[in-house]
Amino acid sequence: MTLAALEISGYRSVRRIRFPLRQLTVLIGGNGVGKTNLYRSLELMQSAARGTFAEELAREGGLASVFWAGGKNLTADGSFDPKFRTDGYRAGESRRLVLEAEFSELEGFDEGLRYRLEAGFAPPTSAAFPNEAQIKSELAEMRHRGKPVMLMERKGPVAWARDASGRRETADEDLLPSEPALARLGGRPEIATLRDAILGWRFFHGFRTDPDSALRRPSRAVTSPTLASDGSNLGAVFATLRHIRGDTIDLDRAIADAFPGVELVIPPVEDHATFGFRYPEMPKRVFAPHELSDGTLQFLALAGALMSYRLPPFIALNEPETSLHPSLLPILARMIVKAAERSQIWVVTHDRELGNAIGEGSGVLPREVIRGDDGTWLEGLGQLGEFADD
Repeated sequence: MTLAALEISGYRSVRRIRFPLRQLTVLIGGNGVGKTNLYRSLELMQSAARGTFAEELAREGGLASVFWAGGKNLTADGSFDPKFRTDGYRAGESRRLVLEAEFSELEGFDEGLRYRLEAGFAPPTSAAFPNEAQIKSELAEMRHRGKPVMLMERKGPVAWARDASGRRETADEDLLPSEPALARLGGRPEIATLRDAILGWRFFHGFRTDPDSALRRPSRAVTSPTLASDGSNLGAVFATLRHIRGDTIDLDRAIADAFPGVELVIPPVEDHATFGFRYPEMPKRVFAPHELSDGTLQFLALAGALMSYRLPPFIALNEPETSLHPSLLPILARMIVKAAERSQIWVVTHDRELGNAIGEGSGVLPREVIRGDDGTWLEGLGQLGEFADD
């Protein structure tokens, strides 16, 4: 699966943006420009596939808290510009949250696939909570012989999809206004393929390293080919590499580069799976996860995310440099570039050194995230959603 393009409208600092994604995409920007909002939009799209879209928005304070509210609505002399409403939207423009993804490679859809969701407030007469996100429209569309073919379409509470023979049929699922059709219509093969592809995305936005962190506790003794988003199965991920796959060459090399002379100890699995560090100055003792520093644990979790037995089809890293010593950034960059050979990677960072190191190792040009009167944007991005230097 390859996520080819992303479109976002009406979400926090993003008024409207559409931009392409590559096998490895690196976004760099300072605090407050909206980097995390770009990252978070993909998490919201995954929540639509999971069926928790309205719940995720409620955690952010509801629609009233997440809608775009920027832009210039005053003229140069300070008077109100009639082209804009007081909320920053242009006159006649719908107040909607829009998320759209295009896929260029998805099993069974050789010519690409598009998914789009629009959400807004419930009308006054609707039997819904006032600040709850309501799905206004939703569609899944494939291309066949160069022409668009609708697989699913939803307008308000009514949705239709194609049956096994390709005929349109109205969905008999009792869709609530806040329920995404992508999650509820997953019994149909084409919709299930799209839904499962999005559910396979993995997001890593820092790892807890406090004393109660899951990273500091042993993992369940279960084969773990992929790291959980919270890193709770890190011991099992390492044990799977060492004792089931029998290959920790890349992992051992990364540890040796990051911590010269240190050995990563991965004991045979019994009731639990764990790991530890053996330092050259204390060779008779293995330091358990609860004894390691925050930066060390953060680096090990990133190694587990990027070197696990089976990488997810899409990995998003948000500020992975957090808690890391600057000397570890070139090594992290090499791990990211190597992982991009097996997975599509999206990195959002404010550390220019990390972004440049990834660029030098991969040939990928990092993109600068900026913020102007019309919200979050990418430097060099044209209005048609392409970079001039691509």
